[in-house]
Amino acid sequence: MPTPDEVLQGLDPEQREVALAPFGPVVVRAGAGTGKTRAITHRIAYGVHAGVIDPSQVLAVTFTTRAAGELAQRLRGLGVGGVQARTFHSAALRQLTYFWPRAIGGQMPDVMGSKAQVIAMAASRVGIATSPALIRDLASELEWAKVSAIVADDYLERAQRREPPVTPEQFVRLYQAYEEVKRERGKLDFEDILLLTVALLEEQSAVAEEIRARYRHFVVDEFQDVNPLQDRLLKGWLGDGDSVTVVGDSAQTIYSFTGAESKYLETFSQRFPNARQMSLIRNYRSTPQIIATANAVLHAAAPKGTPALTLQAQRDGGKPPELVVCADELQEATTVVQRIAAQKAAGVPLSEIAILYR
Repeated sequence: MPTPDEVLQGLDPEQREVALAPFGPVVVRAGAGTGKTRAITHRIAYGVHAGVIDPSQVLAVTFTTRAAGELAQRLRGLGVGGVQARTFHSAALRQLTYFWPRAIGGQMPDVMGSKAQVIAMAASRVGIATSPALIRDLASELEWAKVSAIVADDYLERAQRREPPVTPEQFVRLYQAYEEVKRERGKLDFEDILLLTVALLEEQSAVAEEIRARYRHFVVDEFQDVNPLQDRLLKGWLGDGDSVTVVGDSAQTIYSFTGAESKYLETFSQRFPNARQMSLIRNYRSTPQIIATANAVLHAAAPKGTPALTLQAQRDGGKPPELVVCADELQEATTVVQRIAAQKAAGVPLSEIAILYR
């Protein structure tokens, strides 16, 4: 079992500052490749080995099951077991399943793995012809509306700037039919899990008190991608508590299309005026040339009042990035293929070439 001092070994100065921060409200702005998972796992491990926190009272929330598994594995490597590392949905589903018989009664409905079949049935009821692509787009709009706490009857008023994949009036009818079909089939979707757990926390004090007694310390990774419903869930978990560490970077928001809002990260210190604010800026992933380009782009794109982090490259130098401007998507694809062909002819294995796209 490592000592607290041994847990701190190998951390850079900023990571060490995160690990040593007292347990209370902490916001960490962590640039890409700066070792944020390392920082938060060592923070938890240091607190456990120093006897400050009980690992069974820690809930670490990530956005993917894979990330949750990696976090738990790293903690075990640091001699820490018992921490719950879960996604928002996984943590909520566990709590909802446990409290359902007592708080709601009866058998809990099954959770749908996909909305597609129910959307298709709902669309048929309201006379909307569908395709796989349209069903996918309708699912995205339903997810956005539900995490934004917009019910079908309020959609036209509260989503005036949205461009749904069908007319707004058609979408309202589709939304209503979707909820009807879901109820008739005894199903819940992933957003329902969060909505119902939030309702338990906000409306049933006994349930809320039991959950808050179970979890006293929270760590939330990728906080820039939290949506309004997830933020309400976190508030419900916390209650009057404030032992929460959030980690994120507004420049890395990737789930805006599903309702994520980086404002929760940017305004964290307003919600918790005594929050400690820290930054991870040493990038271990990319060359100085790439970091210099990234810094220039991010600083130019940063919203007013929220300056971007200035990352510091820790790797040796490499080739500078090259910007190629194409007239259209076809020329872009042709250019990519030509570059790959040239590299292959020069002896570069295809397995060492990657194409990144958005």
